[in-house]
Amino acid sequence: MSGTSPLAASPVADTLYVNGDILLMAGKEPAYAEALAVKDGKISFVGARADAPKAAQTVDLGGKTLLPGFIDSHGHMVAYGKNLIDADLVGTPDIPDLLARMRAHARTVPAGAWIVGFGYSAKNMKENRTPTVGELDTVSTTTPVMIVDSSGHLGAGNSALFAIAGVGPSTADPVGGTFSRQAGGKALAGPMEETALNLVREKRPAFEGQMADNVILGGAKAWASMGQTSAQDCGIGLGSDDMAILRNAISKNLLPIDLYVCAKDSIIDPMLAQANAVRVDATAGKVRLATRVDGDTRYINRVRMGGIKFWLDGSVDTAWFTQPFTNNPPGKTGVYLGYEQIPDEVLNAAFDRFWNTDIQINMHMNGDAAADQALRAIEKAVKKYGMRDHRPVFIHASYLRPDQIEKMRTYGAVPSFLTASIPPAGDAVVYLWGPERAATSLAAATFVREGLPFTFSHDAPVSPSPSILAIVDAGVNRIAARSGRVIGPDQRVSPYQALRAVTAYGAYQIHEETTKGTLEVGKLADLVILDANPLRVTPTSIKSIKVLETIKEGVTVFRLVPTPVP
Repeated sequence: MSGTSPLAASPVADTLYVNGDILLMAGKEPAYAEALAVKDGKISFVGARADAPKAAQTVDLGGKTLLPGFIDSHGHMVAYGKNLIDADLVGTPDIPDLLARMRAHARTVPAGAWIVGFGYSAKNMKENRTPTVGELDTVSTTTPVMIVDSSGHLGAGNSALFAIAGVGPSTADPVGGTFSRQAGGKALAGPMEETALNLVREKRPAFEGQMADNVILGGAKAWASMGQTSAQDCGIGLGSDDMAILRNAISKNLLPIDLYVCAKDSIIDPMLAQANAVRVDATAGKVRLATRVDGDTRYINRVRMGGIKFWLDGSVDTAWFTQPFTNNPPGKTGVYLGYEQIPDEVLNAAFDRFWNTDIQINMHMNGDAAADQALRAIEKAVKKYGMRDHRPVFIHASYLRPDQIEKMRTYGAVPSFLTASIPPAGDAVVYLWGPERAATSLAAATFVREGLPFTFSHDAPVSPSPSILAIVDAGVNRIAARSGRVIGPDQRVSPYQALRAVTAYGAYQIHEETTKGTLEVGKLADLVILDANPLRVTPTSIKSIKVLETIKEGVTVFRLVPTPVP
């Protein structure tokens, strides 16, 4: 930023920000300050310019907007970093284009690695289907080829992939997933859904050395460029090397921003063992721990083992409902309710183990049957162990009935609404789930009226970009990209309420509200500077606001480089 003054004689603060919209995010209504000072990585002053301390440097915001650093309430930063190395299939219009992208990428893949692509959407392709095993064999017959759609719940593979994964026509479908088969059932068709896909992709060869560094560095760079000072990866373990990538990041102190991680339910014990091993290594001097400004010992070199994640159902096509889909997805016949992914016993056992701990339980759910399952588990835990401030997270919580919202209030559950899904999938939700369920989906306005906390998420790489301003825009406007119609107009929220979902409420969700989420004295100097104020622009232009600078504990971790004028 321009406008830096000379060094003051006896500075009280390191940096003073003035002459802009300094939006505090500390209350139910917008409030501004004329000046904000930073000292030793924390906010040391908020108030009138006339009362501000001297500082080593004064930053003239020039009318720009200063906000608390954005908090990712549900994303997959490690997975995103991996995808930066894979073929980009976002926006592919048809199968020939998809295969061409995969073949081009194959030429860059080192020996021993898989040929992987991410981000296609079958419903947006000309053929309205996923490529077959035979079509993917045209990319390679000897190297495993795997594609994963933009939801992360569906994919397909070639013959070499299934061979190395040990999957054949006689392989039983896992609970909560399917391997598609050709007519007659004697050969695999290629597509995989849900837990079946997970069984295959966890066998992918590990990212090591510089590639492992690049996963973290690339992901963190992308998050910081969108104004995020706290990232998340809630699904560690989808890749067999995820834990090794995190441990590499910790040992090399690679992260410029904080990263809250949730372990996939199947790897929680190995993940806890790894976290303990890192602490043991640190005590023995084998890992050099960076000092945290806030003294939060939950973080180890910016990585916090925060929670455990369960998938209770699938995506838009495979959400688990108590009432049938209004229109079935392609290939589904009869009364279709979607997928239950795990039995109650598994979830109940997790609550028995973790309800009274600091390991937060995160549960992926889209349909109301999945929300019922989560609430049953919470109710049993409360009856056994009593109520506590656990804040179980309902990831997506796409469709909630009024009685379920009331129970969430009782138990302190926090929904993380995937508003990023509204523009690309809003029309599909109306078609598949019906207009009534669509109108009350992602019920942010209901939570505002009830005075309950909620967050917004991008779920990147499920969304192509980890943009926070895009999900704020989507929560404010709820416009489906294809049709232009508003999906659930009564669930739209104000720009300020939407910003709370990615700042103050984001910090609350992860039990870090005492140090993050608002601009108050004593909190971390986690800041973002925007080129416009989301509260003062046309609501439909919020997504076009630019992040100019992202600051983590007083240190710039991203600065937008101006585009040269021709």
